[in-house]
Amino acid sequence: MASSSRASSPPPPRPNLAFRRLRGQRSPGEFAALVRRAAREIGERVSCDARYVGRVEAGEIRCPNYAYERVFLHMFPGRTLTDLGFVPREAVRGRGARTEPEAPTAYTLGGPAVPDGLRHHGRDTRRNNGDEESDVRRRAFMTGGTATVAAASLTALPLGGAAEAAAVPGPRTAGDAEVSAVEEAVRRIRLLDDRHGADGLYRRAAAPLRTAYALLDAGTSGPGTTDRLYAGAGELAISVGWLAHDSGRFDDARSHYAEALATARMSGDPGLEAHAFCNTAFLARDAGRPREAVRAAQAAARAARHLGSSRLLSLIALREAGGWAGLGDRGGCERALARAHALFDQGPDGRDPEWMSFYGPAEVAGLEAQCWSALGHWERAARHAHRAVDVAVARTPQFTRNIALYTAELADDLARAGRPDEAAAAGQRVLALLDEVQSSRIQGMLATTARVLLPHRRAAGVSAFLEDHASRARV
Repeated sequence: MASSSRASSPPPPRPNLAFRRLRGQRSPGEFAALVRRAAREIGERVSCDARYVGRVEAGEIRCPNYAYERVFLHMFPGRTLTDLGFVPREAVRGRGARTEPEAPTAYTLGGPAVPDGLRHHGRDTRRNNGDEESDVRRRAFMTGGTATVAAASLTALPLGGAAEAAAVPGPRTAGDAEVSAVEEAVRRIRLLDDRHGADGLYRRAAAPLRTAYALLDAGTSGPGTTDRLYAGAGELAISVGWLAHDSGRFDDARSHYAEALATARMSGDPGLEAHAFCNTAFLARDAGRPREAVRAAQAAARAARHLGSSRLLSLIALREAGGWAGLGDRGGCERALARAHALFDQGPDGRDPEWMSFYGPAEVAGLEAQCWSALGHWERAARHAHRAVDVAVARTPQFTRNIALYTAELADDLARAGRPDEAAAAGQRVLALLDEVQSSRIQGMLATTARVLLPHRRAAGVSAFLEDHASRARV
């Protein structure tokens, strides 16, 4: 029994020797100072210290967030993240960033994970599998659009085999391979949502969620595995809840978020609890329950207060600001916005949750735009939405769905601010992105903008937008 327990525990992270060599003879503190100085040179702000450098070198941080990535590539021009000893970002998006078992063989999304012995020259064949999968997604997109992309990617979810096994009478104990599959499902869903939006993903993503909870019911092979499975299942519930939220299925989203919250409470996971409350606050605001949004955001802040992530607290403060704006309380909104900016300005930290990779200057501007829009300050909202679009296009072009969202927000704010030609131009840019992004939320925003622009339909640019929008709606 003891040997079985040891086998189920995740191995320690592998040290990042390449990064350690780059530090040379400098102390971790001296190197951290160089990182902070390089960040200032390119307009970034990172709170790098000796502890962060130590975590990178120990292999605890397998891939840096986007701010650190830009700084490191600035410090070492011509090198890639792989050259610096990190793993590709697509391999760590979401909970999959945690330490993985040496060689899970049965339950991975894109085929069996690759043991160390099969890695070649610093590049493992999982990257090749990812390239092949990307080719499949590209071909599917060319022939069938986003719904087919989702199908091509999510039909390979690894938990189908586990789901069938879970339906067989009798116990089935979950081990590292099954838990890694749950974590991988979270990563895959988030990557696809970043690029394509929620509408084509929600139904398919519900299947691995059911399997994850079936695995929890069946039990695990050890305490470490149990903790990972609870965390993975909870994050998967939040991811599926977000897909429901973004595709307009608010009741389903509320149910999934509540499931994640219950999982967090049962497992004593404050990070998962904060995430669940944070998303609940966002949902409550969108569903027209602003007071609940405020209360949920405040609950998220209480859960997150000892986690050490200023960026998480910043996002939660923005969720609270959205609730106050929905209540028409400008003072409460401005106080929450000020708190959000102050916390954001403290910079990223190694303790920031992996799921927050989307949260940067563009998202801050986009959420603030939504606050001013809810308060009826259209010009101010438009300025922030414009900044969100510009920053997102420049810094995170891979987040296609967010670019479409910020642009849709901009179009609506401009329309309400009495600038119909500019609003129509922004609306046309959103229409162009809807071939790649399917989000009922974004489509609903664009439909509202079209209604606001109807009195201006004789203007050439507005007329073209309205015709194109109506044509797409008929398809």
